[in-house]
Amino acid sequence: MSEKLKTIVFTGKNELQIEEFDMPEISEEEVLVKIEACAICTWEQRAYTGVNKVEYPFVGGHEMVGHIVAMGSNVDHKAWKINDRVAVGVNLPCGNCYQCKSGNEQSCENFSHSIPLRGIPYKGMGGLSSHIAVRPQNIFKFDNVPSVEATITEPLSCVIRSVQQADIQLGDVVVVIGCGIMGLLHVLVAQKKGAMVIVSDTNEERTALALKLGAKYAINPAKENLKERVAEITDGIMAQVVFDTTPIPAVVSDAISILANCGKMILYSSFHPDKPVEFSPDWLHHVSTKLMGTANSNARDFMMATRMISQGSIDMKPFISEVYPCEQAKEAFESAIKGDKFRVVVTFD
Repeated sequence: MSEKLKTIVFTGKNELQIEEFDMPEISEEEVLVKIEACAICTWEQRAYTGVNKVEYPFVGGHEMVGHIVAMGSNVDHKAWKINDRVAVGVNLPCGNCYQCKSGNEQSCENFSHSIPLRGIPYKGMGGLSSHIAVRPQNIFKFDNVPSVEATITEPLSCVIRSVQQADIQLGDVVVVIGCGIMGLLHVLVAQKKGAMVIVSDTNEERTALALKLGAKYAINPAKENLKERVAEITDGIMAQVVFDTTPIPAVVSDAISILANCGKMILYSSFHPDKPVEFSPDWLHHVSTKLMGTANSNARDFMMATRMISQGSIDMKPFISEVYPCEQAKEAFESAIKGDKFRVVVTFD
């Protein structure tokens, strides 16, 4: 009996089931990747709970890693080998629009989480499947770490894109608002750029971890005035870069208040609910600050992420909260949506 493709399918709000299909046949230009592990991103959590609207049935999952089990005849057999361990990424940009052709795949004009993948009968990113057929330009080699840890490649690549956009300079003061997994990854990467990092979060267990990971100061805005404390730490200069990694619109005003003249604020997270925020355009004009958004990542970011993980530059162990086999996908999602963990990972044996 031939092996089947096993897929975790969202069938409705807070509903999923495991389905099996024939294994996808790869084209001459594709490889077949056996998915070993896929982390449950906040995006999938919101799709599961109905916050992110998707067309059911839907196959989520975009933080996936595995190994190559089959290769098309036209694939470069010098560059790729059977059993190469790979992260799968940048398969959502169209590759044809102005932004993609300009090297900005992360800002693709046609970026979609719901592109049907060949071999999977439903729309979606497909990572919550046992196998996926992809082109070599969408895979990135990694080594030296367990697959469950390597699932953080995609989140790390997005943070690398964010930090690159901020253009941190040696000696900059960086404030990271929010100490979830994305905030803590910002702490780690910003340090690599030579910044002194301050974190802000009401969860003191997480700020304690941020300090352990190298942040210099931690502020609890429920107990301290954020602006006054940053002014005290920086001798009134304030922060050259602020990363807001929270989904809360009201936090944006606090983030703006701690920017130095010529400072840059990066809105990293999507916002829920998406409500307008106020700021003074005259202030923006006079002090030359920059307000920027960032989302997703490109091939260069993925390459950097896999190299940093493989070389041990960044330890992914603190971000793996729980691991479940795919047969317990329901339990994995119910645990993930509690919001008290970093990453819950689903494995495919």
